[in-house]
Amino acid sequence: MRILGIDPGSRITGFAVVEYDRSRGRSCGHGVIRPKAKGFPERLGEIFAGVVEVIDELKPDVLAIESVFVARNAQSAIKLGHARGAAICAATQAGLAVHEYAPRAIKLAVVGIGGADKEQVQHMMQQLLRLAEPASSDAADALAVALCHAHTQQHEARLAAATSGSIGGRP
Repeated sequence: MRILGIDPGSRITGFAVVEYDRSRGRSCGHGVIRPKAKGFPERLGEIFAGVVEVIDELKPDVLAIESVFVARNAQSAIKLGHARGAAICAATQAGLAVHEYAPRAIKLAVVGIGGADKEQVQHMMQQLLRLAEPASSDAADALAVALCHAHTQQHEARLAAATSGSIGGRP
């Protein structure tokens, strides 16, 4: 499964595509989308176009995206919501299913601490995905979103197998 992880932002949107098979993940590509436009609507258009380009190039199967958290500044939260919307629209246009995860759940899934800082997330992404060097903080957050989805799907599959009476695919 190829998972597109998005860490949305109106100034910098992190993206990552992680290929996950059984319990192994590998980065197929990661980076950031930095809109150059000064106007907010134009920046949203650039985010949309950037996500479309990533989807076309890296061919993910699903989108995992960080959900909006309530920031101290309501205006910032609204802009974040718009950036998320641009990315989600690009993904749904491409036929990808969308899965949303809270920031604390993402950090808990990949670091083991819901309140982990950016440096801890960067370090864990480098270790878990065997990256030659740390990803930028926004790209590392996107990698973490993708891995959170992979871990969540794996956990749900194990639960389903346990409740159906089979473990590891055996009756």
